[in-house]
Amino acid sequence: MNLRDKIKLFPHSPGVYRYYDAEGNVIYVGKAKDLHKRVAQYFVPAERLTRKTAVMVSKIADAEYTVVESEADALLLENNLIKQFKPRYNILLKDSKTYPWICVTAEEFPRVFLTRRLVKDGSRYFGPYSSVVHARNLVEFIHSVYPLRTCKHKITSDVILRGKIRPCLNFHIRKCLGCCVGGISRKEYNSDIEEIVALLKGGGREVIQHYKGLMAEAAGRMDFEQAQVYKEKMQSLEQHYSKSVIMNSAVGDVDVFSLLVDGPEAFGNFMRIRGGAVVQSLNLGFKLMIEEEQEAVLGMFVAEIRSKFGDLSKEVIVPFMPDVEIPGSEFRVPVRGDKLSLLELSARNAKEMRLNALKQQEHTDPDAYKNMVMESLQKQIGMKELPVHIECFDNSNIQGTNPVSACVVFRNAVPSKKDYRHFKVKTVVGANDYATMKEVVNRRYSRMLAENPDDLPQLVVIDGGKGQLAFAYEALAELGLTDKLTVIALAERMEEVYRVGDPYPMFIDRNSPALKVLQQIRDEAHRFGITFHRSLRSKAQVESVLTSIKGVGAKTEQRLLLRFGSVARIAAASVDDVAGLVGRPLAERILAELKGEAAAGPSEDSKE
Repeated sequence: MNLRDKIKLFPHSPGVYRYYDAEGNVIYVGKAKDLHKRVAQYFVPAERLTRKTAVMVSKIADAEYTVVESEADALLLENNLIKQFKPRYNILLKDSKTYPWICVTAEEFPRVFLTRRLVKDGSRYFGPYSSVVHARNLVEFIHSVYPLRTCKHKITSDVILRGKIRPCLNFHIRKCLGCCVGGISRKEYNSDIEEIVALLKGGGREVIQHYKGLMAEAAGRMDFEQAQVYKEKMQSLEQHYSKSVIMNSAVGDVDVFSLLVDGPEAFGNFMRIRGGAVVQSLNLGFKLMIEEEQEAVLGMFVAEIRSKFGDLSKEVIVPFMPDVEIPGSEFRVPVRGDKLSLLELSARNAKEMRLNALKQQEHTDPDAYKNMVMESLQKQIGMKELPVHIECFDNSNIQGTNPVSACVVFRNAVPSKKDYRHFKVKTVVGANDYATMKEVVNRRYSRMLAENPDDLPQLVVIDGGKGQLAFAYEALAELGLTDKLTVIALAERMEEVYRVGDPYPMFIDRNSPALKVLQQIRDEAHRFGITFHRSLRSKAQVESVLTSIKGVGAKTEQRLLLRFGSVARIAAASVDDVAGLVGRPLAERILAELKGEAAAGPSEDSKE
C-alpha cells in the first residue's frame, strides 16, 4: 500500500501522527483533533505549502498514528515523543540548561536545599526557577525564619535515642534546634516543614494569617515571649512578600503564558500566580524547524510547562488561543484590568529573553547574527530579496548655504566606508530639500547604471519623511529602477518608516535589530554629511576673507596659507613677514583689511 492510500485510512479521531523517512527515522511528530483531516493537509500540491514544509513532505516515506482519548492526551503524548525521538522538523526547545529546584527531602526530619538533580526517592521538588539568585534567596529566607537542620546525617528516632550524633555549631548559635539530640520533636519539626511547603506552593498569605492568629492567641494567654516569636516570623514573611511581584489579591490563582515569535525562533514566558503574587516564572526558547502557526507553538509551550509543573490552574491567561484544550483549565485572553497587566508583564519577560539571545548571538556568532538582522529587515519591510546592500541618503545645509548630500553604504549589516560618497548640489538653488534629494539620487544611480549596474543596492533608505521619499522615488522611476530595488524613508522625530504609496507608517518593533540597523545607517549618513558640510563652510569662510581683498587671487591666498597656516596668524604677522611673500603695498592692504575684520567682530555665519 502506498503512502497516500495509507493516510486515507487514518481515523477521524484525536491522536498523534508520526512521519518517517526512507531510513525509518522519525522526522516529524504532530497532534490532531482529527487525524484524517490533519494529515491530509500535508499531501496537497507543493505550491500550496510553505517552502520548509514542502521539503519535509518530500522526505516522508511512511506514516503511523496513535489514537488517544482527548486533545489533552494527544498534547502530552506529542511532547513525550518529541523528547524521545528528537525529530528533525519539530519545534525544538533551545534552552537545554538545567534549572534549579528547591528540594524538601522525604526524611523523618526533612532538609530544604537547592538542587539541579531530581531524584525519585519520595522527596518533594518545587520549581524550576529560571533565576538561581531568586531560588537561593528563597532558600536563605526559609532558613532565616525556620531553624532547620542543614547537616546530611541520617537522623531517625533510633539514632537520637542512642546518642550517636554530637550537635554542631548551628545548634549552639540557635540556627538549628538540634533534632539530632532530641531538641525538637518530629511533630513540631514537621509542622514547620508543612508551613514551608505551603509557602513554596504560593500560600504565603495563608501562613501570615495563621501566624497572626497564633500571635493573638499567645498574647491573650499572656505568653508575650511566644507572641513575639510569632510576630517576628509574620513580619519576616510580610517583608519577603513585599519584595515579590505583587498584583491585586483579587486576581487569585492563575497561570500566565506569553509568546513572541520571531522568524525561525520563538520565546515564551510562563508565570504562576498564587494569591496575587508571582511565585514562579520560567523562560523557554523554541527553534521552529518548519513554518508553524503561533497557536501550535503556544500549544507546545503549554505541553512543556505541564510536563514540568503538572496540572495548570483553572484559569490560564494567554495572548491568543492555543490549538489545544485542557480539561479543568480555561484559556482566556484579557482585554483590560489586572489580568491584562499580568500578561504584559509576562510579555516583557519574553522580550527580554529575545534581546538577551540576540546580544549573545552577536558576540558568539556574528555572521549568523548579521544574517538574522537582514532576514528580519527583509520580512518587516516586505522585500523580495535579502537586503545585503543598503544605501542611505541625507541632505545638509544651513539657511541654504553650501547644500550637500551624503550617501553611506552598509554591506551585510555593517558599514562599508570605502563606498561612502559626498555630493555637492549642482542644480538646486536655495534650501530645497525635496529637489536636492531627487538630484543626488538621480546622480548616484545613473552613474551606477553606467559603471556597475550589477552592484545596485537591494534597499535605499531616505533620511526624511513622505516628501523626500516621493522625490527620491520619482528619480528612481525616471531611471527605471523602481522594480529593481526597495526605497523607504525613516523619519527621525518618531522613528517612523514609510513606503511609497502608503500614507501610514509601518510598524517595526522599537527594540528589533531591524529598526536598530536602519537607525544606525541613518545616523551614519547624518554624521558623514554634517562633517562634509562643516569642512565646506570652513573653507568658504577662509576663501571669502582673503579673496575679497583687492589684489589677492587663488594663488596668493594659497601661498599665504601655506606660509602662515591660518587667517588669524596672517593678521598677527608683521608687514615685513607678509611683504616677503606678496610685496609691501599688498601686504599693507591685506593686514589693514584683516585687522579691520577683526575689529568689526565675528559674523553671524561664524557663530554656527
